[in-house]
Amino acid sequence: MKQIIQYTLTATFALLVIACGEGAKEKKGSLGDKKAQLEKLKKEMAVTATEIKKLEEEIARLDTAAALLNKAKLIAAAPVTIQDFSHYIDIQGTVTAEDISYIAPANGMGGVVTAIYIKEGQYVKKGQLILKMDDKVLRTQLQQLQVQLDFAKNIYNRQKNLWEQNIGSEVQLITAKNNVEALEKQLVTLNEQIRLYTVTSSVNGIADVVDVKVGEMFTGAGARGPQIQIVNNSTLKVKANIPENYMSRVHVGSQVEISLPDAGKTYSSKINLASQLIDPNSRTFAIEASIPGGTVRPNTIAALRIKDYSAPAAVVIPVNLVQTDENGKYVYTVEKDSKNRNVVKKIPVQVGESYNNMIEIKAGLQAGMQLVTAGYQSVYDKQVVQIDGQTTAAN
Repeated sequence: MKQIIQYTLTATFALLVIACGEGAKEKKGSLGDKKAQLEKLKKEMAVTATEIKKLEEEIARLDTAAALLNKAKLIAAAPVTIQDFSHYIDIQGTVTAEDISYIAPANGMGGVVTAIYIKEGQYVKKGQLILKMDDKVLRTQLQQLQVQLDFAKNIYNRQKNLWEQNIGSEVQLITAKNNVEALEKQLVTLNEQIRLYTVTSSVNGIADVVDVKVGEMFTGAGARGPQIQIVNNSTLKVKANIPENYMSRVHVGSQVEISLPDAGKTYSSKINLASQLIDPNSRTFAIEASIPGGTVRPNTIAALRIKDYSAPAAVVIPVNLVQTDENGKYVYTVEKDSKNRNVVKKIPVQVGESYNNMIEIKAGLQAGMQLVTAGYQSVYDKQVVQIDGQTTAAN
């Protein structure tokens, strides 16, 4: 509006000059006529200036925000705060039981199943009979051996009676006794071999797999996997494979949060096993962490969050506020200039770890600084800005 007033005044004086100049050139009119014309123009100029001022005041009353925004960029800002920051490795794992017993025949060879005493899904106690295999040949040998033993005992008893009557030799008595003892040992051995044709459970648990029937050959493992599998889920663990680039950051004792989405359960645990061997195919190493047993079933999918980095009292901001140019990373803050105006300042920063859309700032920012949180992509260093609304925490 000031420019309009200046333009009007300039134009008015120009008209006066032109009018005077033309009057002089033409040598027409008296001095009184010129004075009257000048007074008229001055009055017209005063009326114009009054109207301009009135319009400026009316516009200022009706549109103060527009007048202000014409001078300052509207942004949002928030104070930088301090908080604890942690970085996690998110990875998928599987629940497995600490005690999984794959039942195998004790005789090392197996045999044809003659009886099965458990069903799939049944609870089994340690030492409980699971199945029997065909031991007819051994039992036939046992019967024959028993007959030989009975005969040897009879001979020994007769020889002993004769010896007590001073009939016969001591060698005959000792030989008869040795025959009895040898047959008894053979009988014990044969009974032990027969016992190996019965299969018992080595643990308490659930018969998770019973994949064998009467008349089939039991060897412990079939074409489809273990023939009998007993699972004890009173103690469970979660297994996962970690990429090798985290080898120096994940170790025994690392904190891990284990979530079982399908079971709706979450546990806090620590890694109790971290393999030192890298799988050459997947380039990963195995870890294990224990969780309480109970209703969770083995092979349930688990989501693991392994804490591999933490920084107490760190400067943390949204990762999208960090921008990059040829000189590196930077953010925009707001500060007061010499005229007490809000101006933008470009701050180079050194960044650390980032997680869950937040990033750690290791250098460049301090608590309390006003960080530009909206409009940061369209501002520039030293630009005058207006902060919109109330400030909220940057994080």
